Amino acid sequence: MTAALPPLYLRVGISRQRLELIENGRVSRSYPVSTAKNGPGECRGSGCTPRGRHAIRAKIGHNLPPNTVFVGRRPTGELYDEGLAEQHAGRDWIITRILWLGGLEPGLNRYGDVDTAWRYIYIHGSPDEAVTGQPESHGCIRMKSADILDLFERVEAGTPVLIEV
Repeated sequence: MTAALPPLYLRVGISRQRLELIENGRVSRSYPVSTAKNGPGECRGSGCTPRGRHAIRAKIGHNLPPNTVFVGRRPTGELYDEGLAEQHAGRDWIITRILWLGGLEPGLNRYGDVDTAWRYIYIHGSPDEAVTGQPESHGCIRMKSADILDLFERVEAGTPVLIEV
């Protein structure tokens, strides 16, 4: 996001493991996140968090209860809890809400093997213990459930997202 910055956008700092809501040039909210264990990168299959300019392509989970479990962007009918976690140990949980990202920079994060949307990269809710401030995801940006609920109400489809190292 060079030139004129929009009045509202999200900034994800991979090295800081923070997502910030920027309103009128200042940070109005800041949340801890966990980005990719494999670090930054754009290639399909890399398990990396893509860099650059993006936008929220879709908001998923309106009016569903907190801790709703999603698979393939669809609610499963389950609610995440410790018992479910024990039954499915090792599962990469996507819960509560999803903000599906689309890249805006052809050759960097849009089209071909680097396309963020085609890689199904999200900002999504995760069990609180999976948001440690350390890079641990499979490429997405994990947030605590209460934080994604708060953020979800503050942004719209089309909101710009800048992901930087």
